[in-house]
Amino acid sequence: MDTDQRKLFVVGDVHGHLAELARSLHLADLLDSDGDWCGGESELWFLGDFVDRGPDGIGVIELVMRLSAEAAEAGGSVNALLGNHEVLLLGMHRFGNTNVPGAPSARSFERSWLMNGGLRSDQDRLTDKHIEWLTSRPVMTLVDDHLLMHSDTMAYLEYGDTIDEVNDAVREVVADDDLSEWWECWRRMTTRYAFRGTHGVEVADQMLDQLGGKVVVHGHSVIADQLGVPPEQIDGPLQYADGRVLAIDAGLYSGGPCLVVELPYG
Repeated sequence: MDTDQRKLFVVGDVHGHLAELARSLHLADLLDSDGDWCGGESELWFLGDFVDRGPDGIGVIELVMRLSAEAAEAGGSVNALLGNHEVLLLGMHRFGNTNVPGAPSARSFERSWLMNGGLRSDQDRLTDKHIEWLTSRPVMTLVDDHLLMHSDTMAYLEYGDTIDEVNDAVREVVADDDLSEWWECWRRMTTRYAFRGTHGVEVADQMLDQLGGKVVVHGHSVIADQLGVPPEQIDGPLQYADGRVLAIDAGLYSGGPCLVVELPYG
């Protein structure tokens, strides 16, 4: 595929809002009126957090899985990163209310899942096929000088010095039954705001120098929270850290829009 011709899009945190996602993909000319892929050779990346806080997380996962197959047939691609809420969903499924060993207080995936908007309907509908697909997702990737990752954190680098090392290490965690390692993965991926503040540019440069790319693109941290405004006022992504970072989570679950962002932005 000619990368000069194909379009590149990213989508942030959907959190179970299937209807809003389908509508936004349709407006971006990636889905037709029947909900099927019509993006041709376009490349679409979801940055994770399909589930929790919204009515149909499994429906979102199934849509992304279906579009991945349809896009491939059309010469395009639909891919997805693993978000912290996928780790939470899977950790709840695997470990339930088992307490994390060595934690300073009683902690479990069930407790955190409930506190973070977990829906029993998602757990009830989770199948081996969904689990196999989710646990094979990367947590970061480099596309056209865009370093895509779910969380705006440097904690990824605790898993390795390259994108492949990081992805392989997290895949090993979610393929195993070590509750402590699962919990540590959840903890690391919930951290945020690494690129804000007076040292944000420096931190972003460190991440980009280490892993490659010119712009970090992330979800996870809601734009409205960073700007201190209501979510319904958000109408596009947030570019910050002297243009080195692009935030695309507009807070869909709290009243913001579902952003489908074409890259490069601006």
